[in-house]
Amino acid sequence: MRRRFYCKNSVAFVFSVVFFCCILVLIISMLRVPDVDTGNGAMSIYDDTSLKSSGNDKSVGTFGNMMIDMLPEDLAFTVFVPSETAFERDLRLSANNSLVEEKINDTYVVISRVLGFSAIPRVLDTAMVPIGGEEVSYDSLSGFELFVSKDAGGVLVVNGVKSESVDMKRGKLVVHVMDGVIMDAEFEQSVEPDFDGDD
Repeated sequence: MRRRFYCKNSVAFVFSVVFFCCILVLIISMLRVPDVDTGNGAMSIYDDTSLKSSGNDKSVGTFGNMMIDMLPEDLAFTVFVPSETAFERDLRLSANNSLVEEKINDTYVVISRVLGFSAIPRVLDTAMVPIGGEEVSYDSLSGFELFVSKDAGGVLVVNGVKSESVDMKRGKLVVHVMDGVIMDAEFEQSVEPDFDGDD
């Protein structure tokens, strides 16, 4: 009797088993069924793209939405988004002139840099922050250290910047709108207005 080749050669046998397992995983992942709409208005949490806020709701704004859209919604992040006023006051970005064709790339660079300073890879809602000035520190995506606390009135404060609206959710993201831009000293210096006296 002749034995099969695969039984004699153990490497070929292991390769065959791994190959068929990979094919099986590929077929199962292709047959994955999407969430079904029940028809009663109930939707999956992963399909929720609107921001829902607890507390005083303030608009995230155009630039805030650009920041949020840069992050995957299916991973847990907390973003401290500057308000539209803070973008204009601190970074001189306005929706009227910063989104024109010749400036859009520069705008995306600034916003992505701000995102690196103001996003942490975990969920942090206001209930997780102790009241009374006790600071909790987290590293942002860029490695910049964020000091998060609540003042005596219960307002969320990050690196000295107070919040305007907190605990908004989009998928697994938690969004806090801040009354300022969280950034390091080097970036802050690079976006300061130039006062040369020729104006």
